[in-house]
Amino acid sequence: MMQTLLRFAIDDAGEDLVEYALLTTFIGLACLAAWDAIETSLGNAYQTYDNSVQDLWVPPEPPGGGGP
Repeated sequence: MMQTLLRFAIDDAGEDLVEYALLTTFIGLACLAAWDAIETSLGNAYQTYDNSVQDLWVPPEPPGGGGP
């Protein structure tokens, strides 16, 4: 039994996989936190742009007064 526990303590196969999984999880959570922080700013920027381009072009009146 002691020999089996010692072998598990010394064996480091798979250690890299665990480290990469933890690193990937950390990066994913950091990206989610960053997205929550910039989501409002992006929405406001697009809304401001949309409002500013809505009034750039006004269609001309149809020829002849527009009525019969």
